[in-house]
Amino acid sequence: MKIYLGSDHNGFHLKEDVFAYLVKRGIDTEDVGDEVLDKEDDFPQFAAKAAIKVLGSEDEDPRAILLCGGAQGMGMAANRFDGIRASVVWDANEAKITRNDNDSNVLCLPSRVLDDDPDEWKNIIDTWLNTPFANAERYRRRNHQLDNLR
Repeated sequence: MKIYLGSDHNGFHLKEDVFAYLVKRGIDTEDVGDEVLDKEDDFPQFAAKAAIKVLGSEDEDPRAILLCGGAQGMGMAANRFDGIRASVVWDANEAKITRNDNDSNVLCLPSRVLDDDPDEWKNIIDTWLNTPFANAERYRRRNHQLDNLR
């Protein structure tokens, strides 16, 4: 599994913590930016970088984790790309459901909610990373529909 990690200025400090956490766990992680804290940066560019990396990866299970203030912007931006199923998640139960049912390949985390709660964001990430896609026919059918919306 390869994880592409990106954030705007609102998620920058949490991204640094998440990066260290993933690396410590031995997960292949690539930071797609922002590289420095820039209060004027915009989230769409980092969502796009991560989505393009996921879609172009030769890894068996490429995924991305994106962080911004509320996570909604990152989710909206990432979901513009065919084949990306980005989910805004605020607790471990949602992380489990979005992996099990939707085969989410991008996790969007709200830094305003999770910045001061490392136990919660670690639980969310661990759940999302470790929950397999159920691969039920109805879920495959729905994901195919999502991936082919125009």
